[in-house]
Amino acid sequence: MIKPNRRAAAALVALSIAGLAACAAAPVALDEASLEARARAVHARILSVDTHCDTPMMMLRGSFDMGQRHETGKPGSGLIDLPRMKEGGLDALFFGVFTGQGELNDPSYIRVRDLADRMIAAVDAMCAKYPDLVEKAATPADAYRIKAAGKRAAFLGMENGYPIGLDLSLVEAFAKKGIRYITLCHSGDNQICDSGTERRNPEDKGLSEFGRKVVAECNRNGIMIDVSHISDKSFYDVLEASQTPIFASHSCCRALCNNPRNLSDEMIKALAKKGGVVQLCFLGDYLRMPQADPERDKALKDLEAKYGPQRNLRGLADEALRAKAMQEFQTVNQRFPRQRATVKDLVDHVDHIVRLIGIDYAGFGTDFDGGGGLADCADASQMVRVTMELLRRGYREKDIAKLWGGNIMRVLQKAIDEAA
Repeated sequence: MIKPNRRAAAALVALSIAGLAACAAAPVALDEASLEARARAVHARILSVDTHCDTPMMMLRGSFDMGQRHETGKPGSGLIDLPRMKEGGLDALFFGVFTGQGELNDPSYIRVRDLADRMIAAVDAMCAKYPDLVEKAATPADAYRIKAAGKRAAFLGMENGYPIGLDLSLVEAFAKKGIRYITLCHSGDNQICDSGTERRNPEDKGLSEFGRKVVAECNRNGIMIDVSHISDKSFYDVLEASQTPIFASHSCCRALCNNPRNLSDEMIKALAKKGGVVQLCFLGDYLRMPQADPERDKALKDLEAKYGPQRNLRGLADEALRAKAMQEFQTVNQRFPRQRATVKDLVDHVDHIVRLIGIDYAGFGTDFDGGGGLADCADASQMVRVTMELLRRGYREKDIAKLWGGNIMRVLQKAIDEAA
């Protein structure tokens, strides 16, 4: 009997494992036009889902019409509308009902609850105004049916559990209005849990006792629990408390970009063990570490001292002040332009998760209209470019289908089934 060469055998095993982890065939070498045509053909057959945008805030400002195509880069154009979704091959979108974090008292809870209700009403009004273009969705079956009809599917997610206040009955009330996930907090601690940024005190206290009840109510009502923005201790507390898989609607990998908004490898593994998914964000600060720029940093620091963090401007109640602040931040960004992250940077994070735990645990949540946007995927009309890069790296269609929608629809269905 001839004994196999041990080094050769080990190399073959390593190659086999790498091939299984990557879930990909050989890289594709096609010209750009052929690659785009192939990517569009894939999008025609699969369900593509974006789990996070902040467009409802724009929809409240009167002049913005989701049924009309807007030119990206022009004032008030935003990054998403129904025509641009169709152009980019994006089938379904979780519209984010976002409320910035404020004081923890009854008047504030009432104020943000009203804001949340108005954003939900704006999405409902869009669906009523354009029934031939878009339909509200609550389940995976809805999304597949709506795609088959040639329309866009509009899901609802709540970014920040702040509007719940201390009234647990509101979890069910929001579920009945169509909320399919709740991001437990935003950039600041709230009554539910501690945030990964801007804590009220240095100690990370994690999930509160009230927060544990919120998690249980989400489980009971078939609402997915979103761990984007929450602190590390909050993450592990939620992982322990939830009876269903949890997910991150718009976060990336801390191993590739050491930002507290991202998940460590240990967190990603723990989330996957429970059947969850990480929806990767199209925001440069989460995709790669920024290069030092002292002049830019000082200018931004001065503005943050004046208005607060740039990411919280959306939550300013005074519209005139918000517009003024956003214009000043935009001026600094134009004066000191930062090299934007690219689709390749985004797919590097996909590769990292696939190698770490497999193809079943990654997806996409752009954070368009909330800070997201890549140099070569700047709005919803360009989403097909992500698929082009996946194909270029050798990902197969069945795996692309999981990344674009299959994985997150699995998590949503599990939440619905467990509630039932």
